[in-house]
Amino acid sequence: MSGTQDRPVYLTALGAFFPGKPVSNAEMEDYLGRIHGRPSKWRKRVLEKNGIRTRHYAIDRRQRSLFRNSEMAALAVRGAVERAGLEASEIDFLAAATTQGDLLVPGFASMVHGELATPPVEVASLHGVCGSGVAALQAAHLQVKAGAKRVAVACASEFPSRLFKASRYESQGCAADELAFDTEFLRWMLSDGAGAAVLAPEPSPHGLSLRVEWIDLRSHAGEQPVCMTAGASPGEDGDAVRSWLDEPSFASAASIGAINLKQDVRQLDGILRLGVERYRALIAAGRLDPDTVDWVVCHYSSELFRSRIFALMREEGLPVHEDRWFSNLATRGNVGSASSFVLLEELMRHPKLAAGQQVLLMVPESGRSLLGFVLFRVVGPERVRKGETQSPVELPAGDDRLQRLGAELAAVWADYQRSVLEVPIVRRLLGSSPGLDDYRTLLFGLRQQVVEGARWIARAASSFDSQALELRSMVLAHARDEHRDYEMLETDFVAVGGELPAIRGGEKNAGSEALSAWMFQQASRPNPLDLLGAMFIIEGTGRLLAGRLSAHLAERLALAPDQLRFLTHHAEHDGGHLDKLVAILRAGVLDDAGAAAIVRTARITARLYRLQLEELAAC
Repeated sequence: MSGTQDRPVYLTALGAFFPGKPVSNAEMEDYLGRIHGRPSKWRKRVLEKNGIRTRHYAIDRRQRSLFRNSEMAALAVRGAVERAGLEASEIDFLAAATTQGDLLVPGFASMVHGELATPPVEVASLHGVCGSGVAALQAAHLQVKAGAKRVAVACASEFPSRLFKASRYESQGCAADELAFDTEFLRWMLSDGAGAAVLAPEPSPHGLSLRVEWIDLRSHAGEQPVCMTAGASPGEDGDAVRSWLDEPSFASAASIGAINLKQDVRQLDGILRLGVERYRALIAAGRLDPDTVDWVVCHYSSELFRSRIFALMREEGLPVHEDRWFSNLATRGNVGSASSFVLLEELMRHPKLAAGQQVLLMVPESGRSLLGFVLFRVVGPERVRKGETQSPVELPAGDDRLQRLGAELAAVWADYQRSVLEVPIVRRLLGSSPGLDDYRTLLFGLRQQVVEGARWIARAASSFDSQALELRSMVLAHARDEHRDYEMLETDFVAVGGELPAIRGGEKNAGSEALSAWMFQQASRPNPLDLLGAMFIIEGTGRLLAGRLSAHLAERLALAPDQLRFLTHHAEHDGGHLDKLVAILRAGVLDDAGAAAIVRTARITARLYRLQLEELAAC
């Protein structure tokens, strides 16, 4: 391991998973339940101060669990790994954090690994509250930094809504107006979700990465009392914490509220002070210059605490750059240990994030005063071929959601185009001595899939409901434009020496079969707006690759225009088709879930399109 202890470590991809649709403030009690059917007396007061507008729950309106906590973590891991261009089987270290897993034993990381169902791997379970996510990140970081592991994943997931069901308090004999504020406070503060990060010794080759500059994680439990607890029974010896396991039975522990999640809100200001003091100490030690930090990503549970942090910083004479602070608290809520990952995941999609910037992550945990600070440097890909990462479409400025979508699609495109250029038949056709046999093989293979293109586009049009008639019309117009493309392929094939019956009687290869099946499946779903991701890849291929192939083959093989109709046509017209994509997105029909679905469909379509080309062999 010599010589590897100081190697750099990068977060090359992040993933997040949020269960269900966003839940508004007015809907919260529909999910958590009303104690004895009566509304809470504290809910309005808490929500007025915390600034959270929506959050996610992994339970339904009947308080039934829809996911396991470990399952949500695994879904976030799979999203991060896929975004990194890897397979889950390539993970060689997994650190998983949570406040409370689904089971008391075994460890949470073992349960997440079980969900992933990958080969044997080293794992580490980090148990705590918000700071345990930073602890998981630190564990993965040290493994990669030391050279012990190459692909490490840190993840965290929270499922507190299960603790807040009205039935739990009813079984304790609590009336709606008798629940203590320290107990009920957290009902309106916490939410469900998961996040994950992939760590590696090199940056991502196709997008921005976060290089870890340092991680500072310190517990002040030796000086501070417990602030947030679950499983604490009223003690008989002052401030000492008595465990729920010391009660004579599980039922008696539950009946006295020992298992309730509680927070002593009187201690929160002291924890914020500790955080600001540590921030000042990092500056004094020369590890941090607040004037050079471009983004401050601070995990706090209430907008009230953000204002208090600013006030404390001013008291200490510290610079306060409020415009540099990034948060998604209003729309995602407080997801505890997962907050570090879901904050960074959303920041990585921000259109103003750029290589060279510094990002400071701050996590003051209230469990028992655990403080986490991480400084990152944003870096770009080390090796990018000239012109290779040009996205086929640019989304309009002025809309943050569209800008984030554009950045994610550009990353998908960069990875796709780079990989397609390495496919053997593409490499030969773009080489110095392309062969006519390879060109015929390309036409032959594309025709078997293209002949169905207009069909799945028409299927997609029919799947839009009456509320999306304009979208249906635009998709039908696109189907009309595409429905004769296969005839150009047939004409070109015959023009370069192929036999018409051969191409018409050909069968789809494995990649074409998979691509067609995927497109028809997605097109058959209600309101398949995510197919814009497929359109991005397919039309983008025409816009940026067809023209390049057409010009190169005309020069190297001395082909005439009537032998290159299909490639030339798509080089000239696919830009217009992509303009339709932009028009649809500007129509105001896109939300965060829709944008994520478009990116996912683009990523899968890219993989299947490449597989189709890989399967081509000389005919």
